[in-house]
Amino acid sequence: MKTFSIIGCGAVGKTLGRLFHESGVLELKDVLTRSEATARAAVAFIGAGRPVVGFAQLEPADLYLITCSDDAIAPCVRELCASGALGAQALVCHVSGALGSEVLHPATQLGALVASVHPVKSFADPAAAVGDFAGTWCGVEGERRGAEQMGELFEAIGGRVFSIDPRFKAIYHAGSVLACNCLTALVEVAVAAYGKGGLDRETALQVMEPLVRGTVENVFRSGTVAALTGPIARGDAAVVGRQLRALDEWDQEVALVYRSLGAVALELSRRRGQAGEAGLESIEALLAGTGEDDA
Repeated sequence: MKTFSIIGCGAVGKTLGRLFHESGVLELKDVLTRSEATARAAVAFIGAGRPVVGFAQLEPADLYLITCSDDAIAPCVRELCASGALGAQALVCHVSGALGSEVLHPATQLGALVASVHPVKSFADPAAAVGDFAGTWCGVEGERRGAEQMGELFEAIGGRVFSIDPRFKAIYHAGSVLACNCLTALVEVAVAAYGKGGLDRETALQVMEPLVRGTVENVFRSGTVAALTGPIARGDAAVVGRQLRALDEWDQEVALVYRSLGAVALELSRRRGQAGEAGLESIEALLAGTGEDDA
């Protein structure tokens, strides 16, 4: 059995540490965090490992899994390299979705393999994340041998592995932000719009819940083009114009969100091919701020 140590053991580190330990895929050696209390808490959750608080305390391991915040990864790699624990052919991996494996370059100077794995999942509750990790998509990139080894390890704990082009990793990660964080923010904007129409917050959320759930289900069942509905899908320029005028008068930031996403919806509508081009051209002008509505 190969050994691994975790550096920076927050929610993600705890989850992966427990999954690797309980699966018997890897043997946990050290858990390094900024304080003894957090290291001990992580070890208790995982059910294995030795809590340490300094890089000088690290023992040699086959894999060093860095699960700290993005801005701490580079300093951690430098300290790991200086610790004397990192041996040739060891594997160093971080789990950031935004940073590429090139941030681990100092480790390659000592003969180590490097890779990055990004589990596309929320880890807010480590216990829950352990329970439903199976089937999680995990993006892998890095030095070929390192990436292959990490892919095999994550598949062993139930991950579904895919490759990421490291040149565009920041854009790739932004996709997760758009699909998750920005969707949450968009719902908040919709709550505000409902509120302007007289609905209290609780009622607004109840009203939109079946709409949002149904839309998401349609997207993943039929695709974005088929799932598009509403005035832009119909080519109804009059409705779009009235909404834009009202939004401009109420909140120009919300109007900007409408225009930006409306442009994407317009392209989907064109690909769908069911709305008249004249209506879509009128909507395009309205979204660009050069058209007039019929109200």
